[in-house]
Amino acid sequence: MRHVADIPYPKVKITLLAWNGKYLLKLEQGPLEQTYKVAELDLSGVEPADVEIRQLLDDEFINAAVARFEAMQHDLRAAFARHDLR
Repeated sequence: MRHVADIPYPKVKITLLAWNGKYLLKLEQGPLEQTYKVAELDLSGVEPADVEIRQLLDDEFINAAVARFEAMQHDLRAAFARHDLR
């Protein structure tokens, strides 16, 4: 797996990796992680891959990912509560 770029963003840590004909777009917030796989063939090849991937990271995508992190955190807390953990 090859590290391509760290993409700065205030609400999440974003890392772009390349592996096995795919780009992995990894978003992290605290202990939670979301990974999106983008096949090299899905990119146009006109721009460098990291430039094309960054275009995917528009406000709508990031806002949805942040909302998903909130839902994931809620789900994890609920699971802990159901089993009297923490």
